Amino acid sequence: MRLRTLAVPLVVAGVVATMAPPVAAGAADAGPALSVDATDVRHAISPHVYGMNFASPELAEDLRLPVHRWGGNATTRYNFRNDTTNRASDWYFENIPNDNPAPENLPDGSETDRFVEQNLETGTETVLTLPMLGWVAKERARACGFSVEKYGPQQSTDVWAPDCGNGLTPEGEEITGTDPADTSVAVGPEYVTDWIEHLQSRYGSAAEGGVEFYNLDNEPDLWHHTHRDVRPEGLGYDELRDRTYAYGAAVKAADPDAQTLGPVGWGLNSIFYSGLDQDVCSETNCWSNPPDKAAHGGQDLGPWYLDEMRRYEEEHGTRVLDYFDIHIYPQQSGVFNQEPGSAETQELRLRSTRQLWDPTYVDESWIGQPVRFIPRMRDLVDAHYPGTKLAITEYNWGAHGHINGALAQADVLGIFGREGLDMAALWTAPAADAPVAHAFRMYRNYDGRGGAFGDTSLAATSADQERLAVYAARREADGALTLMVVNKSGEDLTSPVSLTGAAAGTAEVYRYSPADLTGIVREADQPVTGSGFTATFPADSITHLVLPQGGEEPDTEAPTAPGTPVSGTVGADSAELSWPAASDNRGVTGYDVHRVAADGTLTRVGGGTATSHTVTGLEPDTPYTFAVTARDAAGNVSPPSPPLAVRTTGGTGPATCRVAYRVASDWSSGFTGEVRITHTGTAPLDGWELGWDFPAGQRVTQGWSANWSQQGTHVTATALDWNRRLAPGASVTIGFNGSRGAQNPPPTAFTLNGGTCAA
Repeated sequence: MRLRTLAVPLVVAGVVATMAPPVAAGAADAGPALSVDATDVRHAISPHVYGMNFASPELAEDLRLPVHRWGGNATTRYNFRNDTTNRASDWYFENIPNDNPAPENLPDGSETDRFVEQNLETGTETVLTLPMLGWVAKERARACGFSVEKYGPQQSTDVWAPDCGNGLTPEGEEITGTDPADTSVAVGPEYVTDWIEHLQSRYGSAAEGGVEFYNLDNEPDLWHHTHRDVRPEGLGYDELRDRTYAYGAAVKAADPDAQTLGPVGWGLNSIFYSGLDQDVCSETNCWSNPPDKAAHGGQDLGPWYLDEMRRYEEEHGTRVLDYFDIHIYPQQSGVFNQEPGSAETQELRLRSTRQLWDPTYVDESWIGQPVRFIPRMRDLVDAHYPGTKLAITEYNWGAHGHINGALAQADVLGIFGREGLDMAALWTAPAADAPVAHAFRMYRNYDGRGGAFGDTSLAATSADQERLAVYAARREADGALTLMVVNKSGEDLTSPVSLTGAAAGTAEVYRYSPADLTGIVREADQPVTGSGFTATFPADSITHLVLPQGGEEPDTEAPTAPGTPVSGTVGADSAELSWPAASDNRGVTGYDVHRVAADGTLTRVGGGTATSHTVTGLEPDTPYTFAVTARDAAGNVSPPSPPLAVRTTGGTGPATCRVAYRVASDWSSGFTGEVRITHTGTAPLDGWELGWDFPAGQRVTQGWSANWSQQGTHVTATALDWNRRLAPGASVTIGFNGSRGAQNPPPTAFTLNGGTCAA
């Protein structure tokens, strides 16, 4: 039995402030150690990861919603001229006019006009879905894709429109041979041009504050299912590419500053298979050799699509794809449901967020293999179309009305920021008082006055992220260090939190938990020393700690500049640097090393608390200029040090290596492999290609941290830009998922650029 404490609530600015004593000693279990390094700056957190689909104006204003998407199956056949959608397989393939107070004024005042206007009022950026299918609702009137009168009796009909059926015979067979003109009229890219011109006439261009983002339709790889009354066949590789070219180019011609998102696939399979293969293979079970993929050299759809988008830009000088956008819905049984489910389902929901990032997590669904969704997308973009951003414009971890859903949502938002996702939008927005809405408030408005989680991601680790997840960020506006801790264990946990590069002080504590599901509670402040603190995190809670930096009066005085750097060993791809400390170093918490461009622009390439650093990833036989800045606990940055010019050495060494191959996880028909390559040559290596032969018919199905291919038994893994250079003695780890038969023996011989590797 746990000791309970009494607390008196005090409502301040919409936040319940509880002056509660700490949990009594011995009442909580020992939790995993947490660690935050405020000197290890990872990247900016895009505010667009906190987006939603179809949020109320009140919720959007409360959350200062950064981005708001108008999407879903109904948008694929939306006609802005008559303000009518076709609800597709979601609702009897019906055309249904949107509620409109003045239809005589259309296209002015349509649902999408009002959607944009709501966003302008709440300071939110808009994502609109553009029809790319080629058909839109023909008129402002109800119409049926599968008329009972025309196509015969059906398994189910709309009780409010009995002539509209679900497209299945009473025996459950799909009705075919329908006429698209029953509901729709054909359109092409000119429709997109007209719509964007209409939007610009009312709200200006993207650069002028109008619509900035356009989805290139919605889940086109499922059109043969969701819109089968007008599109019964699957969408193949080539047609997806050609439609993206045509409609993406139309967007850029109409509004060059607008951003496009595609291919807007439905999930993980959208990276592997086209709609044509998903259509054909669902009937014939041809997944081992899908015909559309085979016709395109066996390359998965995702990398092929990105290659084709890059080729278009190289040939035409116009980027028609700005975001690589794939939806994700957890496939584990019961997780996506809005009911929280059993205790087992709730535990599964909280575990399943690992599919977004963790290469060791084998998805507990029909997928049955590691997903690592965001790093997978990042690897594809880096290898096939660098500079493309990442988006997940639909996702949903279920249980919006339950604390379990709020815990999962808080974890997901932390993962999005840590993993460097560029945009996300929850499908769909919760009620304003739902627990999942409070999970968003913990990041966007924890104190009722606009208090937000930081916008620069910092290194944060947990000894057991599955029980006690931690995320950290610096808030640039005031330098505050912000920590989000999600207790998914179901038990009160007392954990040490070590801090590096943070000032001692007092952290504000905000918490959402089953103790009060109506709102976020302002708890008693947490004392913090220069090295950290120990705190109890209640079961099923989300805790936001805010540690101001610099005292009551903001510290705005920058440290002095460090001394002139000097070089140590300079190789083909690295340079050792050291420098004298800043002369006024009392408040200095760390240093940052920058590459200096010809125009004086500084690009951070590393740093830490020491007065030395080795810069890696350099080009052989290339001149570089570096400078160093100092920073203090308040986030103030010194002027740069005097510059240092160095030149890397040239040449590449012989391609010899040592390989460590292991099976990281194994299941009935597949496995995850990990390969660690150590360069054992005597000179730096610029570019590598590892090869081996599988001894028992194993096949690589997809991989990461390299470009992977397989011909027969021979596997080839080629370096990516970010890991192509290996200094003597340096190592790189790559991985893959594979299929296997009854046996799974490891390969015994490896080559690197033709040279022999020791296994």
